[in-house]
Amino acid sequence: MAYLGLSGLIIVLALISILISAKLLIGRGWFIGWIRGMLGFFLLVTAVIFSLSALDFYSYKQMDKDASVANISFNKLDEQQFEATLVDSSGREAFFQLNGDLWQIDARVLTWSQSIRSLGLTPGYRLDRLSGRYVSLEKERNALRTVYELANSRSVLDIWQWLREFGSGTLVNASYGSATYLPMADGALFSVRLSQTGLTAYPLNDRAKKALEGWQ
Repeated sequence: MAYLGLSGLIIVLALISILISAKLLIGRGWFIGWIRGMLGFFLLVTAVIFSLSALDFYSYKQMDKDASVANISFNKLDEQQFEATLVDSSGREAFFQLNGDLWQIDARVLTWSQSIRSLGLTPGYRLDRLSGRYVSLEKERNALRTVYELANSRSVLDIWQWLREFGSGTLVNASYGSATYLPMADGALFSVRLSQTGLTAYPLNDRAKKALEGWQ
């Protein structure tokens, strides 16, 4: 709900910018009109940026302490080939075919300064990628690998990537969370949890526990 509220606030700012820019652009005059036009154009661009930012923030979810962000289960299709069923925290189900022996899930994380957190905006996350990997180094180099993008943002503006490229600011920081590569096994079910230190997967059934015992 916090990121829904943040998106709504940014949309309000975008609408205010649009109204002011429209008023300035409609006005007439020469030099004053030019000044108004430049300012109106600037505010219009600002409104577009605000709108795209709101769409991107809307794709993030609030991080709840010790809460599961996803469950993932595996069904063996063939040798080193599995169907993975991923169910996120909202209950949305997706299916992926992973090649290899191991799996890993990654997430994008946004953390806020203390002053922003005091307003109730906790760290946010967005599941980013699901990938398979071979134990054999030769197969890892030469065999068919599978990597799937999980991001569901409808915005062309990537706030997280922008922060990573140009440096995180004093208000918000962008980081990457990755679970350790774990074995895929027929019928195995795992819970994926996210904390300040990253992603961690926990076995939820005997087949997952047995797979981890054999891997460790």
